[in-house]
Amino acid sequence: MELLAVEAAGRGMAVRAAEEVSAASGPAYWYGGPAAGARLAGQMEWALLEPTDDWLAELPQEFTGREIRVATVLDAWALQRPTFVKPPRDKSFAADVYADGSRLPDGLDPATPVLLSEVVTFAAEYRLFLLDGQIATGSRYAVFGRLDPLPLDPQSPIASEIAEFVGGLVAEAGAALPSAVVVDVGQLLDPYRPGHRWAVVEANMAWFSHAYAADPTRVLDVVIRAAGPRDKVRPSDLSYIRH
Repeated sequence: MELLAVEAAGRGMAVRAAEEVSAASGPAYWYGGPAAGARLAGQMEWALLEPTDDWLAELPQEFTGREIRVATVLDAWALQRPTFVKPPRDKSFAADVYADGSRLPDGLDPATPVLLSEVVTFAAEYRLFLLDGQIATGSRYAVFGRLDPLPLDPQSPIASEIAEFVGGLVAEAGAALPSAVVVDVGQLLDPYRPGHRWAVVEANMAWFSHAYAADPTRVLDVVIRAAGPRDKVRPSDLSYIRH
């Protein structure tokens, strides 16, 4: 957040807390949580772009490397085996492997959508900020599930592998994403043979995604497209506006 604020200030943009935002200030962009963003979106006439709940589940398994399905908390309560359970977008509860449905947090609305995934191991995970289907910038953010940010060197062999994988992903399913979005990918370990394969971890809203060690200049470019004035939204992005 701080690095993005510095970058925005360097472009002559005023940086304000949510409680200081006013339509009288002129055109504005949002970077922050979904609850505050939704509360302010009507007042500020923002269009907050986000991927659909079922995008990940609808991907061919060649891009996910695992079975994933869209369900509800009610469905998740019935689970009898360890399953990775996560909210599609809002982080309303911790995404984690739950031994069974009884281990989910208390107080959840049974109608809340969730993604249910078989349990897999990612050796390393990378956050990619995509603009018009191209990787604007990226960062490693985890190694074997532990936070370990590292800039993604565009000249590295890893970056080349990621670019090739994302190129295929965008060709297959990029049209089902907003033009500014975050896609996390990872090195999925194969339990039956040495090595790894690339797979999609998830897709997220650019305006509610930690930049980790990504280039803040390029991150801000993506955020500006993803969370700005409604009258600037491209026709192809209209169906991805948060309601």
